[in-house]
Amino acid sequence: MGAGADGQAPDQVAPARPDAPDAASSASQLRVIIRTDGAARGNPGPASSGAVLIDASVPGARRPDAIPFASISEYLGVQTNNVAEYTAVLRALALALEVGAREVEMLLDSKLIVEQLHGRWRVKDAKLILLHGEAKGYLARFARWGATHVPRAQNKQADALCNEAIDRVQAGGPRVVVIRPK
Repeated sequence: MGAGADGQAPDQVAPARPDAPDAASSASQLRVIIRTDGAARGNPGPASSGAVLIDASVPGARRPDAIPFASISEYLGVQTNNVAEYTAVLRALALALEVGAREVEMLLDSKLIVEQLHGRWRVKDAKLILLHGEAKGYLARFARWGATHVPRAQNKQADALCNEAIDRVQAGGPRVVVIRPK
């Protein structure tokens, strides 16, 4: 995992299960694995973002087929792929905060975003500077965060949500579908 808001690696935090009886009192201990994807059919073109949130305390949570407890599928209009990728990260981080996550581990197939969030690559594209700043602002609100690049094949759930969003809107459906925990 990456550094906390102060740049230092915080102490380990015991995981909490959101369905546990004391979930309300331990929500601040929730650790979430986030998988996101952005898609643009053409670049730029009709674009979308998809994200799944997985309880990190569940056995097999890091598996690509782990069952999410929340997800987002959003049509973005005409955008570039990189804008769609960043938007997916932003939506996922906002949802993680909404459900009370204290720690997030992002498993992303966008090497660009992973390297930029860790500060190893500069953000040069004017469209991405604001999105990067917003992402860093969200990340500062978590006790601990990490971002790791994974092969595209390990991100099929988020990719499917992207395709669903574009297809859904083209068929006259809603622009955004968010599934939240009960």
